[in-house]
Amino acid sequence: MPSSYDIPDVLDRREGPHGEVVLRRRPGGRLEIIANGCFLMDTSDGRSERRLVDAALDALPGRARPDVLIGGLGVGFSLAHAAANPRWGRITVVEREHAVVEWHLDGPLSAFSARALADPRTKIAEADLVAYVNETSDTYDALCLDIDNGPGWTVTEGNGNLYGAAGLTSCARLLRPGGVLAVWSAQPSPEFEETLRNAGFQQVRTEEIPVARGVPDVVHLGISPG
Repeated sequence: MPSSYDIPDVLDRREGPHGEVVLRRRPGGRLEIIANGCFLMDTSDGRSERRLVDAALDALPGRARPDVLIGGLGVGFSLAHAAANPRWGRITVVEREHAVVEWHLDGPLSAFSARALADPRTKIAEADLVAYVNETSDTYDALCLDIDNGPGWTVTEGNGNLYGAAGLTSCARLLRPGGVLAVWSAQPSPEFEETLRNAGFQQVRTEEIPVARGVPDVVHLGISPG
């Protein structure tokens, strides 16, 4: 039975268009986001979220000031890491949960993202990422997507469309020639690698990032067929 020392404090709880989102603080100060009872991420590490951004940039050698779209604000690790690197050009973050945006603007998560949000390169687009990639006319050099626990472990059912043939075609449409798609996942997915190749992405590979416990996180990478 958990002791009182193990019970997290609920800092905020909201009902959004996609269900309940909760911000909690664990003993010791770690913050975590829960969506519909499913753990999404916390502030304990962030190495794989940062590697998501770096792996995308590494796939764009020699490209001056590439523009990046980050799918999912989360606890802000990917955004903060991108904004800390002067090589990036425009940084657009797509986040569908208004509560998450507010937690960063004037809530507990601002400690992780305030400097990045103040960067003139940064823009927050409050939108569903699946709809955004289908509707926007903007183009980017890199898409860094981290809205689920992986292609086979989505937060909501509709997100699964992003990782199929139609969703990847939409992602490719947003990428400039030679642009890179980087997708974070809590576990490897050979099936998703094959889907990327079938969608025309080139140089498809999966990079593992060791974590403190359990199987490594991974970043799936593919170069735009355009």
